[in-house]
Amino acid sequence: MQRPEPRGPLSTAVLEALAGPPADVTALEQAARRAVDVSPDVLTDDDVQVTLFTLYELHYRGVDGVDESWEWSPGLLAVRAVLERALEAAIRSHVPVPDGAGDDAEGVARRLFELAAADDGPSVATYVAKRATDEQLHEFVVQRSIYHLKEADPHSWALPRLSGRAKSALVEVQADEYGGGRPGHIHSELFAGTMRALGLDDTYGAYVDRATAATLASVNVMSLFGLHRRLRGAIVGHLAAFEMTSSIPCRKYGNGFRRLGYGEDATFYFDEHVEADAVHEQIAARDLAGGLVEAEPHLLDDVLWGAACCLALDALVGAQVIEAWEKGRSALRQPLPAAA
Repeated sequence: MQRPEPRGPLSTAVLEALAGPPADVTALEQAARRAVDVSPDVLTDDDVQVTLFTLYELHYRGVDGVDESWEWSPGLLAVRAVLERALEAAIRSHVPVPDGAGDDAEGVARRLFELAAADDGPSVATYVAKRATDEQLHEFVVQRSIYHLKEADPHSWALPRLSGRAKSALVEVQADEYGGGRPGHIHSELFAGTMRALGLDDTYGAYVDRATAATLASVNVMSLFGLHRRLRGAIVGHLAAFEMTSSIPCRKYGNGFRRLGYGEDATFYFDEHVEADAVHEQIAARDLAGGLVEAEPHLLDDVLWGAACCLALDALVGAQVIEAWEKGRSALRQPLPAAA
């Protein structure tokens, strides 16, 4: 990924450090503490979120011009830990643990479906299907590219942390996400095809500088859950909710593209998910989440909380997007050039 533009003093300092070889970055830990101390809300703080996103990216595909030895720099991990603690505290304050359910697979699945059904967040999918302009459609794809060009990767961190029924279920879901072994069918590649059909740059991370802090936070939370074994229940619950709220919205997204005259090259990604995610939601709810709770009953609250976090962050991003569009403004941090 190309190095993002800094958005404040912390990201400026971190990006300047990453431009050189690994070194003592003790001062950056103090800068991180100052950044979270003065932030009114880290979930929507550009400086905090772009910094954390960049640090996490060292564990994915790397950052252009950054020495790969930085990935496991103890000092840099300490900086990341400061930001992670602040992010987790913010999301725990924003999203309470839902009421519990039975600790059998069916009871867990039933509760997860109840949470998904009760979600009354603003529907970007409905807006896209019925009202979005072509310009807004481009903005929607740009926002979604921050996750979808790395689709499934944050949830795959859970694989070595699981065993038995839950692990088998996650492998089944992720195998589909990665195209079932068929080159060109990885879902991130399919989304890149949608971007090309709209004349957008499908380079990994090309639009990070245009993404809002809330969009970055929604992806950072996945990385937080996935990279910490103690939060394995949360990443499982997050994936379950993600799959449960995908099939019907993807049908609406596809219809929105067709309404504006786009063909299969733009809609294939969404059409593919209508059927696939209808299957995935059952596997994720019963065999993955339910199987994990049956094996480790003490993770029930984490599973439900992870699902609630997925729904809450989607609602946060969706509310910002629709509010901007309804006011005639760009929903991006930096609007796209008119040529897009």
